[in-house]
Amino acid sequence: MTQNVFETISSQYFDLTNSEKKVADYVLGHRIDVQYMSISELAEECEVADATISRFCRRLGLPGYNAFKLELARASMAARTGLQRAPVSPAADGFSALCKQVLGENISALEQTFRLVDPDQLMRAVELIERSRRVVCMGQGGSMVLAQEAWTLFSMVSSKFVYVPDSHLQINTLAVMEADEAVLYFSYSGSTRDLQDALEVARARRVPMILVSRFPKSPGGQQADVVLQCGVNESPLQPGSVSARMAQLLILDLLFQQLCSRNQDQVDEYRARIAEAAAKKHL
Repeated sequence: MTQNVFETISSQYFDLTNSEKKVADYVLGHRIDVQYMSISELAEECEVADATISRFCRRLGLPGYNAFKLELARASMAARTGLQRAPVSPAADGFSALCKQVLGENISALEQTFRLVDPDQLMRAVELIERSRRVVCMGQGGSMVLAQEAWTLFSMVSSKFVYVPDSHLQINTLAVMEADEAVLYFSYSGSTRDLQDALEVARARRVPMILVSRFPKSPGGQQADVVLQCGVNESPLQPGSVSARMAQLLILDLLFQQLCSRNQDQVDEYRARIAEAAAKKHL
């Protein structure tokens, strides 16, 4: 693509259908915002079907929506939102300035997540975890680390949490799960092939899924039983950012604290037993 994506949209504008022109108008008017939206969110804003968005992307010579967002990010690198300020150079601006910028980005991620937390969805997740015989923690890529963190945290207060990192083993695990178990899945985008594969098997087995994601209207968000929305916008050119993980960690901590408060006697017992066993590991 010799032109940037905005130039391509403009040059092909009069060849688009009426529905595709609605998409083009929205994209040209919201150049920065669109790169952070899921395909379903963009379709809703444009009042068109998801298929129209996919067709629009192919009209531009792109294989799909993710490739489209990547081109948007490349074309918009000079434009920065309030969260994505111009980078600070430690040599030119000093290490203190860099620390303040990073701190501000992480605080913004936590504040956004705080505003997005749905208490009803959080309580549904807690109740689902409580009544489940086993909870399997899953994720892929950077989100796999969050799944491992969830298992590590919850294993301090319960023995029913399991961590399965490999995508093939995740499918194997889901295939033999029962309806009285549950899945805690981390996916920032909510629209990966691994998540879709997992959801397909989970739904066939009637295994409920709790999804921690930025996009509740993503393909995964629309199929999950409970969606816990985290904040912070992550550019397609900056996957796996620390601020995005901080946002998901806040959701995880809220889930953990709420579960502990409802099962305090068991939590105290587990913590005492673990502290006694772990004491032998300290010098």
